Amino acid sequence: MLIGVGLGPGDPQLLTLKAVNVLTSAIKVFVPGRISYELTKPYADPEILQFPMTYDEAELEAAWYDNVETIAAYAVTGRTAFGVLGDPNVFSTFSHISKMLRRRMPHIDVETVPGVSSVTASFSRFDESIEGSFVVSDGSAVQSTLVLKATRPREIAASLEKRGFFDLKLLENGFTGRERVYKKDFPLKGEYFSIMYGKRP
Repeated sequence: MLIGVGLGPGDPQLLTLKAVNVLTSAIKVFVPGRISYELTKPYADPEILQFPMTYDEAELEAAWYDNVETIAAYAVTGRTAFGVLGDPNVFSTFSHISKMLRRRMPHIDVETVPGVSSVTASFSRFDESIEGSFVVSDGSAVQSTLVLKATRPREIAASLEKRGFFDLKLLENGFTGRERVYKKDFPLKGEYFSIMYGKRP
């Protein structure tokens, strides 16, 4: 099994309890750089994997391939962790690792442990409170969207599809004992603590 672990925005005290539990129980911990190494070092003996900063696609592909092979050698035998700054599902090196691993070795289970995202953490440094919708971008075209408080799932789904967002999913009461994920057949009414996700084809 491979578990992507969010290490937060950089403050060691912003690691979650669950992140620490995974790091301490893993048979092997990998990280993509020095900051992640320092954050995980108190809980494990992490190994830094090299990801070249280049636009050469052949060189990048070869590096990704080698790193996935290295990770898989451990993940096939036991709980293996890959620690990244922020959250492993948002603008993350781990996203590329997991996609390649799932494609090449689907028998290895892959999970993620969410971390404190730099996106939300930045508001505490800006001393800003978000009271309405906001956009997060890396400068590229918007490919996905989240709707919080999705209490009218079917209505929201229809609206998102009109805007070109498909592959819709609904998370109700996430990370609680009442969590439920819908990928189709959305209810007419949803819980207050609900999030709907959609992405463009």
